[in-house]
Amino acid sequence: MGHQDDKSAQSRGERVDAAEREAARQRLLAQAEAERVPVEETTRAVPDRRWRRDQR
Repeated sequence: MGHQDDKSAQSRGERVDAAEREAARQRLLAQAEAERVPVEETTRAVPDRRWRRDQR
């Protein structure tokens, strides 16, 4: 019976480890999503008013 208790303790530990890894993964994904810059903002051209002023 001691052998079966070892197995259940090991599988419980593995489940805890898996749950912790999944929680960490979710935190990282949430952080990455919060810090994400939309493509529209990275590719939008910003007019250079100084250049336009010099062209007049």
